Amino acid sequence: MLAVKVPKREAERARRKLLELGVLAKGYYIKREGDSVLFPVTGQVEGFELVEAEFERLRKRPRSYREVVEVPEDLKPLLPSSFDIIGDVAIIELPEELMPHGRAIGEAILKVHRHIKAVFAKGGKVEGEYRVRELIHLAGEKRTETVHRENGIKLKLDVARVYYTPRLATERMRVFEKTRPGEVVFDMFAGVGPYSILLARKAKLVFACDLNPWAVKYLEENTRLNKVNNVVPILGDVRKVAGRLKADRVIMNLPKFADRFLREAMLSVKPGGVIHYYGFGPEEDLYSEHESKIKAVARELGLSIEFIDRRKVRPYAPRQFNIAIDFRVL
Repeated sequence: MLAVKVPKREAERARRKLLELGVLAKGYYIKREGDSVLFPVTGQVEGFELVEAEFERLRKRPRSYREVVEVPEDLKPLLPSSFDIIGDVAIIELPEELMPHGRAIGEAILKVHRHIKAVFAKGGKVEGEYRVRELIHLAGEKRTETVHRENGIKLKLDVARVYYTPRLATERMRVFEKTRPGEVVFDMFAGVGPYSILLARKAKLVFACDLNPWAVKYLEENTRLNKVNNVVPILGDVRKVAGRLKADRVIMNLPKFADRFLREAMLSVKPGGVIHYYGFGPEEDLYSEHESKIKAVARELGLSIEFIDRRKVRPYAPRQFNIAIDFRVL
């Protein structure tokens, strides 16, 4: 194809001129020959030396691992369209039919996403009192500790030892924006501190409780990593803490079992304080069951409540959603 040939020292000036004229051919690598540089062009250009040359086409970077992975054609429709990225660790949920091809899938993810260093498959459901799941190594480094960044904070964690989901980053920022400077916050199920560390930027004090010793270990490390000194990590059952402190804002991020701790939350909030409650609800009736339980506990305690907001946070399962209900205790 037609090319403009210029001395190497004049290459950048020539490139800009060809762009200005609109004649620089797109989709090709620029070629170097000795002390000269060759630019592919779409037509005649006055004032330059023109030659014929062959150019290598630019290789398009794949946008998805599914474009490069090698699995049988009949299994390709089963490839997940998304996966979680926590720091430099990827965690993907694979159907049983794809597990024998896990290594190929992991290698494809590493090839497309250069910042990812380790790939794991979910080995089961989140379960147990520490809310963790088995992880199956697919490719890359055999480590599960990483540093994740979200909402301007850093979170060090071990994805095999603590529960954490990056899919709540927007929800965490929503609560941060509602928090007023000088509040006292009680994060009942704090984990490694994604709510606590973030809210500490506004709050006067954050009490952060968790039953998992690994979560509290990383929570303590994350307070240092983010240079916050107003988070109080508490290792233990939240039932033993409830009522011994009074907060302006209570976070109940335990959607599977939060309803079991409504009494503890209401005993720990100041009059006029806000509780952020999370649960799971069916698509046809997201909130009714949870709101009934909230009202029932309030009646038992002789308290009045005011519902402030309710929203779908994210899909959880087919026709099931993770939901949030904000209410004020009067």
